[in-house]
Amino acid sequence: MSKRWGSVPSTLRVAAAMVCGGVAFMAQAAGWTVGQVAPLSGADATQGRAYAQGMKLYFDQVNKAGGVQGQSVELVVVDDVGHPEETVSKTRKLLSDSKPVVLAGFFGNRNMTALIDSKLLESSPLSVVGYQSTDTRVLGSSQFFATRAGLAEQMNKISTHLATVGITRLALVFEDRPDAQALNDLVSKAVAPSGAKLVSAASIKNKSSVDKTVEQLRSAKTPAQAVLVVASSPTTAAFVEAYRMDGGNAQVYATAEADIEQLAKRLPVEYISGLSIAQVVPSPYKVSAKLNKEFRDAVTAAGKSVEVPVSFAMMEGYVNAKVIVEAMRRSQPVTPEKVTAALRTLDAYDLGGYWVGYRPGSQIGSKYVDLSIVNASGRVTQ
Repeated sequence: MSKRWGSVPSTLRVAAAMVCGGVAFMAQAAGWTVGQVAPLSGADATQGRAYAQGMKLYFDQVNKAGGVQGQSVELVVVDDVGHPEETVSKTRKLLSDSKPVVLAGFFGNRNMTALIDSKLLESSPLSVVGYQSTDTRVLGSSQFFATRAGLAEQMNKISTHLATVGITRLALVFEDRPDAQALNDLVSKAVAPSGAKLVSAASIKNKSSVDKTVEQLRSAKTPAQAVLVVASSPTTAAFVEAYRMDGGNAQVYATAEADIEQLAKRLPVEYISGLSIAQVVPSPYKVSAKLNKEFRDAVTAAGKSVEVPVSFAMMEGYVNAKVIVEAMRRSQPVTPEKVTAALRTLDAYDLGGYWVGYRPGSQIGSKYVDLSIVNASGRVTQ
């Protein structure tokens, strides 16, 4: 077993039936297998493990109630450490060893585009349900079903909110990516209905280039009133710190890929205060609707077996599992082909105050977006 697994909670370590060097949850001989390849170690491990835990919470509930069509639903999770080549190789082995009926919970722009480029799924009926990526190719792929709002919906929500207080000059900051122009076009189109526009854009090539990115924003001809950040948690944290240290005082808004719980731990209050993040699932800390209560009850029932903190990522995993199970229930029999067909006909499905549905030509299943903000004392509020 790799040394990288030393910090992984015991419930995410299994001593036998190893798949690609790291199975989080074992599949049994009888039952429906859901396969996840995600970072359980490395920079994005916090979100990857929380997402897996959220899915397992719901699958455990379903199994206790008799499973799906009399069979248990088992989650097999493999650690890709956040490396794209690992995502591809371990997905290939997972397909061979575990024969999943659906894939779920993949992470990262480079990881998912690597999967597309590998053509591994091109001749397969398998779908990937639920993922964290803002890459325009991924968002438009017919084999990837998002159970959250997409990038356009998040940007529209942010710009509409800002427009109510007269903020319409926006800057875009993003991690360097091949689809940079497509990203710029998507964001420009998404913010236009609120009367907002992008006055500048800057990419972050790596951690050492963050200061250069901040300088680009400062030297822009038209100063931005707010900065939109499309980046992972580590990169978002590095940018916010450098921007505030440089004296940048524009409001900063980030997409859901930037985990607000992690940012609140990584950054001092004086830097993170006022930071706002688009949330694509209801708050895991409230009991304001049926879904929230169901999630909280599941966490309580699981007790000490939940060894990662409750978070938005865990709630998103829980939501994802509910969508997967509903697609399985509509499949006769449960096969990759039938599950994919069921997803395509899933329309306005109510998960308990959170709706998911797909229409022809759209793989984005939700429009729900809320905004979290860090107040002056460092607390996350909505």
